[in-house]
Amino acid sequence: MNPQELCTKLEGVIGFPVTPFNDDHSLDLDGHRKNIRYMLAQPMCALVAAGGTGELYSLTPEEVRQVVEATIEEAAGRMPVIAGVGFAGGLAKRLAAQAADCGADGVLAFPPYYPNAEMDGLVNYYSSIAEASGLGVLIYSRDWANYTPAQAERLAEIPNVVAWKDGTADIRRYQMIRERLGDRLHWIGGAGDDMVPGYYTIGIRAYTSSISAVAPKLSVKLHELGAAGESAALNQLVNDHVVPLYALRTKRKGYEVSAMKVMLDMLGLRGGIVRPPLVEVAEAERAELQTILDGWRSAGFLDD
Repeated sequence: MNPQELCTKLEGVIGFPVTPFNDDHSLDLDGHRKNIRYMLAQPMCALVAAGGTGELYSLTPEEVRQVVEATIEEAAGRMPVIAGVGFAGGLAKRLAAQAADCGADGVLAFPPYYPNAEMDGLVNYYSSIAEASGLGVLIYSRDWANYTPAQAERLAEIPNVVAWKDGTADIRRYQMIRERLGDRLHWIGGAGDDMVPGYYTIGIRAYTSSISAVAPKLSVKLHELGAAGESAALNQLVNDHVVPLYALRTKRKGYEVSAMKVMLDMLGLRGGIVRPPLVEVAEAERAELQTILDGWRSAGFLDD
């Protein structure tokens, strides 16, 4: 897909599926396909294969290929599929080229493994991903990669860098970056479903949702209310059905993935275990997740 064409598709919910594993930590591709079909029943605008929720950093390059290919096959052209790319150097270039070879429509470029690298090195890193893939590149600003407006402008000059996914939840800085770059990039909210009110208030109309892996109806409703400017209803929905999950996910590092996998298993879909160094959800907190699911079902966001 042409990089600019990709941007025209990115309005609404960008789904973030997990990567399910069997009890021996092997890849459960059949389970992944089942999960994707479940997500595709709702009108999302794109899917990210092997992203953060998909445990990119625990996958081998061949496993990444399998996950991306399976996602593309299940999507069957109904929406763009964006492949996660990260690590650094030769491996990042390999994953980027592989994404294009698989038929992905774009790549989501995670920060490189080396924290707080020099800006010249970062420009080279993202440039190599763009060149190796030939696809539209979405820069993912998260963790230590919290760029200033001037740094973001340098990255926006890289050919094929077309979008910016905020994962910092720093609305003030995000506004400053958008003010400096205007329509040179496509803007995506990426710090969580609980941030939809903040993102949509400043004019963003696309966000990446981990909840979409479990309750895509809820994710779509968040977008619809935000896009319609129904702030009171949106805030109520977030307070009732999103904040409890995100509060639980902050209890331990890795719960942002393992909690979603537990919920999928509870629904009869496929989550499975996480790979180290992520940790499994404690038994007491599994009961909390069941309560959250029950609330989503009562509100009509899960099918019986």
